[in-house]
Amino acid sequence: MKVAALQMDIAWHDRPANHVKARELATRAKKSGSDLVILPEMFSTGFSMDTSITPEPLNGPTPTLLRSLARELEIAVVGGFVLEREKAGPQNVSLAVDHHGKDLALYAKIHQIPILGEDAHYEPGERPMPFDLQGFRAACLVCYDLRFPELFRALVDECGLIMIIASWPDVRQAHWDILLQARAVESQCFVVGVNRVGEGGGNIFTGGSAIIDPAGEILAHGGDKEDLVTADIDPARVAEIRTAMPFLLDRKPHLFRT
Repeated sequence: MKVAALQMDIAWHDRPANHVKARELATRAKKSGSDLVILPEMFSTGFSMDTSITPEPLNGPTPTLLRSLARELEIAVVGGFVLEREKAGPQNVSLAVDHHGKDLALYAKIHQIPILGEDAHYEPGERPMPFDLQGFRAACLVCYDLRFPELFRALVDECGLIMIIASWPDVRQAHWDILLQARAVESQCFVVGVNRVGEGGGNIFTGGSAIIDPAGEILAHGGDKEDLVTADIDPARVAEIRTAMPFLLDRKPHLFRT
């Protein structure tokens, strides 16, 4: 399966412009032979705390765009937006859609980042949402989730591909780079991190999107400019690494029970 991370320069609070950009990049990815395209966290608005602008329902313009791109390009699509809910607060979510435009998984970000005020504006999710994707059992997490290895541990026995969509600021770029590779090594699975570039909400974003194999090898890296970051990934590689280096069998789960 060929994966394309769409490292976008997101226009602040400009949903139509970002939808046009997403379509352009997804079309380029399809022409390059990609089977899966992944867009950053809150790609349609930027990582904004303005909940008068960001939320939209599950049939709103951004999830509708994801489904349309999937059907029109015959490609699986994953991307982030803010979900509006009738009887509860909004949530920062990722939506995965198959190549027919059918929803595979809707995941609400579990970890909200207090130093950016996210916890005051968005409600957390409760659990990861794995799904089947072209030979992989996969999951998509969101940004700050990357800092919590226990969340990856909850997925590792089931998943061979974990995606992280993000708006990860430049000031902590070194952490992003280190943690992506560490999560791949410790989980022995493919990790795809998709970060944005540009400016928004007083922050600078310098990308670093990466596709990393189960042994920690960086297959593709996006640098600090808008780019398509692509690589081929194979479910057999996960089994190969876990058989050759069966470290996961030596975990001590009882140490993490309360």
